[in-house]
Amino acid sequence: MSNHKITTQAFLSRLPLFGDLAPAELDRIAAGTTEVHVPRGEVIVNRSDPCVGFHLVVYGQVKLAIVTPQGGEKIVELIGPGYSFGEAVMFMERPYYVMAQAVDDSFLLHISRRAVFEGLERDPAFAKKMLAGLSRRLHGLVTDVESYSLQSGTERVVGYLLRQDEEQAQSGNSYTVTLPASKTIVASRLNLTPEHFSRILHELSEAKLISVEGRDVHILDLATLRVHRR
Repeated sequence: MSNHKITTQAFLSRLPLFGDLAPAELDRIAAGTTEVHVPRGEVIVNRSDPCVGFHLVVYGQVKLAIVTPQGGEKIVELIGPGYSFGEAVMFMERPYYVMAQAVDDSFLLHISRRAVFEGLERDPAFAKKMLAGLSRRLHGLVTDVESYSLQSGTERVVGYLLRQDEEQAQSGNSYTVTLPASKTIVASRLNLTPEHFSRILHELSEAKLISVEGRDVHILDLATLRVHRR
């Protein structure tokens, strides 16, 4: 086995989607996997590019965005380490409907459609994990639509901050959230203008619920902040 395959297999084995696969199955998936090193700002795929597999983020951050004819963009999703994108269009055998761009220097694994389809035929448990991942993505999109339609800007921001570290939020302690990208990108993800997002952070800071230092948001009064989420 080549060093490349050993390294790729090690990366795959640490990801939830592939964690339960036998070494022989990991070898087969690794054979259809390409390592992709992407510097900050580089476009990984453009809208309408053919989709011949899907990407997993090992480290870094990737934004999925729809670019308007006027050059503006709407952030659809931010993809961090351990998460993936491209599965749905891969299964539909359709081109990408969004642009994917590295927000930070990133390392991705690209798993070919052929390797995935062969794995699905051999391992029903792998098929169930793929379906679970697609279901979570669909649930997230429905939640986003509900948020944009029914929640105020403040409720969206508070909900986003609390979701960034559910474990600490449930513990009842104060904690710090590090925004995964610039405030402009996070604002677009929440369907807010950068000015509106900054104004909400300022109002929450004035109320002594949070304090902001660059991309670090310190949660100071979790109990009261939860009230703003409702």
